[in-house]
Amino acid sequence: MKKLVVNGDACISCGACVSIDPDHFDFNENMVSHAISQENLDAESVQTAIDSCPTSAISLTDEDDHEGCTCDGSCEHCEHEEGEE
Repeated sequence: MKKLVVNGDACISCGACVSIDPDHFDFNENMVSHAISQENLDAESVQTAIDSCPTSAISLTDEDDHEGCTCDGSCEHCEHEEGEE
């Protein structure tokens, strides 16, 4: 199963993804983009948002794939404890 993931460390808050696909992206309280929906990931707007990200911070990954994650353990995509790598 695929999962839409935004690497918050790479996001520069340009807003491209939010403008292109507000059904899947929004800004969090820190003004960093994050995925707000995991539904209809085959929509053309999802791929357009991924392709439009200037820092390549957005990806579709396998739900259980944590390889290469750079979060502090608190992202939606990881299940490990905060501070654990």
